Amino acid sequence: MKKINNAMLSAALITATTVLGQVSTAEAADSNGIVTVKSRYSVSETVNRIKGSVEEKGITLFGIIDQANLGNAAGNEVRPSRLVMFGNPALGTTFITANPLAGLDWPVRVLVYQAKDGSVYAAYTDFGWIAKRHRISSRDREFAMASQVIEAVTSTVKE
Repeated sequence: MKKINNAMLSAALITATTVLGQVSTAEAADSNGIVTVKSRYSVSETVNRIKGSVEEKGITLFGIIDQANLGNAAGNEVRPSRLVMFGNPALGTTFITANPLAGLDWPVRVLVYQAKDGSVYAAYTDFGWIAKRHRISSRDREFAMASQVIEAVTSTVKE
């Protein structure tokens, strides 16, 4: 019975994310649930555009961590890398009420980084993968909504 429910959940999540133009849960699972979007902008401009999109949508911006600045100050050579954290408490905490361990994946985090070749990417964790990771089967609508939001936020920088 549990296998059937998990199969139904996976199918529902894959369908929901595909309909929304997302990377399917199956594809994200191949990359440990990480969705990567190539940006057409610098790290700074990518962060500014993501921040602007978040603010336009009335989503709470919790902060931006300049990982490269911290790493370089500690004596490590770190390429440009910033972690943008945001979320809608009314939506995000529904995942935590389903499974407190989902708090490991909320608030939403988008990593904006520069690769060795100079390309810039925005990466985040697929919400279908998060649902599967935390065995949450009672929040399909909310996970689909979160997927739609993250797609809209990152679409502002897609190459």
